[in-house]
Amino acid sequence: MVTCCYAMMQMEKAWRRSFPIQKDAAPRFGTMGSSSVARCSGLRPEYKEYGCCSKSSADTSSRAAKHVAPRDCTYGDCQGLWLADELQRLLSMQKKPINGMVLTRGSWTWDIDLPTVYRFRGIMQFCNITRASEIFINEVCGRVVLLSNNSPDLVTTSIEIHPKHPGVKPAPRKDGYWPAYITQAGKATSIEVVLHIHANKSGLLKELQAACVEIEYVSYGPHGCSFDVQHVILPLQYPRVLENNPWQRVGGAGAILPIRTHLLSHLDNPKEVLSTYVLPHIEVGDVIAICETPLAIMQGRFRHPCGIYPSIVARLACRLFHPTSSLATACGMQVLIDISGQLRVLFAVIIAVISRLFGIRGMFYRLAGKQARLIDDVSGTLPPYDKFITLGPVHAQATVDDLKTKTGFGVAIVDVNDLKQVHILAVSFNLQQIVESESIALYLKYPSMLKLLLLSSFDFRHQMR
Repeated sequence: MVTCCYAMMQMEKAWRRSFPIQKDAAPRFGTMGSSSVARCSGLRPEYKEYGCCSKSSADTSSRAAKHVAPRDCTYGDCQGLWLADELQRLLSMQKKPINGMVLTRGSWTWDIDLPTVYRFRGIMQFCNITRASEIFINEVCGRVVLLSNNSPDLVTTSIEIHPKHPGVKPAPRKDGYWPAYITQAGKATSIEVVLHIHANKSGLLKELQAACVEIEYVSYGPHGCSFDVQHVILPLQYPRVLENNPWQRVGGAGAILPIRTHLLSHLDNPKEVLSTYVLPHIEVGDVIAICETPLAIMQGRFRHPCGIYPSIVARLACRLFHPTSSLATACGMQVLIDISGQLRVLFAVIIAVISRLFGIRGMFYRLAGKQARLIDDVSGTLPPYDKFITLGPVHAQATVDDLKTKTGFGVAIVDVNDLKQVHILAVSFNLQQIVESESIALYLKYPSMLKLLLLSSFDFRHQMR
């Protein structure tokens, strides 16, 4: 929360330098968990045409009245289109999976919601992404870990896994045994996962925050035999969407509105999350800022270390980084290698080592790709994602432009941390026009901090000379 406030204060100061605030205007900022709402009603009138203040209050009230229920963000009908691209998003984290088999997290529904019984049903897909190899699925089993406000000792769980192979196949065995199945090259097969949660008395299930489903499977083929796990996070607790949260003044920079969301997962569509939690509070002239980690989680861009196999390059290269860096572990470095490629990372390491001899730092992050700055290693975020390595989001610019079209407000994606470092990944087109018209972002990397400066175009050109 503090880092989000700091980020928005820095953005407010930058906008103030570029666009003088009217004397009767009171710019305000609000944070939505890991997102923020910035009120820019003080922009000069000529900039309102860019969309920051283009919607009427009547349009905003109508849109706020139609927001969906919080639980529908995760388990509603709106998840279909969002999950249609899940396989592509998973493959974007790893260019060449070692075993050629990818298990999606799939779509889930909340079938039964009773005081003492919950039941969830999910459809997950095994995808053979090889071009010519058959992959055997030898073993499939699952287990569940519950996150709760209190001890879950009186709550029991059970999980069933049923094969849903294409074509006419024998019915699933009642004893839960998984018959080995051959997946042809470029083909896929599905499984149905049914999760039961039981409590001895009513009220206990309301204390549950999330269920962490782990699907373990053994794949066998030309690569040999490998053990893999896919993790699915199912949120169980949803906060009330309050219509009149009080704004909190923060110094002379503006005001902050903390907005609580549920535990986000790959099932959540960013557009529906904003419609549910932000639109009831937003007003004409507001700007929405979203932190990059929640967006990456909604895109499913997190990996468990047990499914990462560090190469020699990753084991050696990680030793060159400060112990607090997310690239200082073999798995963290291997995640970057899986995205950028081993040759590119090796080249960046060599150039970075040579540059350090001449007192130049930060060359690795400039050469290894944008994701090098965005990876969060284990313990880098809140439970249960603290056990995962979280990558940065993809298609950030397309996302903010799409959200701007959906909401009618300016949107920015920012990367902030507890070291008060700020990095703006993308802003929607209407904000981009404002930024590029009178200022330019310049990022200076220092050994201990990252400074964000918004300089006028003239000053920037002068410094470059």
